Amino acid sequence: MKRKIVIIGAGSTLFTKGFMSDLLNDSRGFEWTMALVDVNAEILKSVTGLCRKMISAANASVKLESSVSRRDVLKGADYVVATVGVGGRRAWEHDVFIPRKYGIYQPVGDTVMPGGISKAMRMVPVMIDIARDIKELCPDAMFINYSNPMTVICRAIRKATGMDVTGLCHGVMNTENHLAGFLSCDKRETASLCLGINHLTYIYDLRAGGRNLLPELALKYKASPVEDYTFAWELFRSFGVFPAPGDRHIVEFFPERFAKGDYYGKKLGVDAYSLEGTIADGDRGYDETLALGEEGVPLPSGFFSKTEGEHEQLTDIINSMEFNERRIFPANLPNGGMIPDLPDSAVLEMSAVAGGCGFIPLKAGRIPDALISTIARHTAIAETVVDAAIYCDRKLFKQAVMMGGYMLDENAADSMIGELLEVQREYLKPGSFSKV
Repeated sequence: MKRKIVIIGAGSTLFTKGFMSDLLNDSRGFEWTMALVDVNAEILKSVTGLCRKMISAANASVKLESSVSRRDVLKGADYVVATVGVGGRRAWEHDVFIPRKYGIYQPVGDTVMPGGISKAMRMVPVMIDIARDIKELCPDAMFINYSNPMTVICRAIRKATGMDVTGLCHGVMNTENHLAGFLSCDKRETASLCLGINHLTYIYDLRAGGRNLLPELALKYKASPVEDYTFAWELFRSFGVFPAPGDRHIVEFFPERFAKGDYYGKKLGVDAYSLEGTIADGDRGYDETLALGEEGVPLPSGFFSKTEGEHEQLTDIINSMEFNERRIFPANLPNGGMIPDLPDSAVLEMSAVAGGCGFIPLKAGRIPDALISTIARHTAIAETVVDAAIYCDRKLFKQAVMMGGYMLDENAADSMIGELLEVQREYLKPGSFSKV
């Protein structure tokens, strides 16, 4: 069977390298064509060189294509995967460091709070253009998005183009593995069901070999509390469901609990989940992976071993769809009545079956009403962010910031938004977001 997958944003080197490795380890008899797309020709050349080395080392028959223009390679695609990061880590730094000047501390800043809103302004128009090209050139392809802010991007694509898109994130899987380790369970036998909003997704069922692990989790934590995931454990003790993917992300949905970034004696994004450290690690991994694409640089031993990262479930999902295995994965999809109190169009992260028909959500459980209120608040903010990004509307950008309660001083909000827009002008449409 011949299949074609297009990776848009192949300069996300760790994703591309990880997925290529997984594909070579588990091709399931497919004759794959992988097309790599990145707007940076120099980076694309290195990534393509690395993938060619990998294919050669594995003695595989994968056909490789690459182009700086996605329109050159989209025709005939069965799967299109977006791992786009407009502006890269340098723009991401601004999303976090500028709000920090105004007393807003974010450990990540790519999903909610001013950093996530700022990122959406440069990400959404690009992602909508990608969706329109897919709709024109390969309308039957499965469109998968890994880019953040996940909720906003998936909702904006559907709202602006009507194109189906599924958002994937490895946060729930990471939390499953973390909890399995805590309970000394085999992570390969551990599975969960979940519902929430990306980066605040509640695991309401956790099992290993059919055994319900949540009661065991509560008992073991009570007897032997741990220091990591402090806030996640607080929520679990209060509500009986465990939030994924851990404190680094979920604290950003509760800014009122962590005023001025105060987090159990530390400062968020500084000495608790340091953004500077995250950026440095990312730069280092990026440079090391790119260097492997240079001629004459050999691949290290163990290079094809399975690694953790955003890519890690993608081959399993594709195989589940191709062979109608109907395995369960977390996916970002329209609510469609999953939480009746929210609009059907709101994008939620939920357990879904991946089969021959695509993703089918599982309406298997409900989370406590007190937690639904937080999700409702952030889906409402997300809708405002979507419109701000689609219409390049500075007033809506400000409304989203104020709705989140991230700032109370409108003049300070205007000043911060002005700085955020100014540093990313090169990524925005000329003349957009004019002051009103």
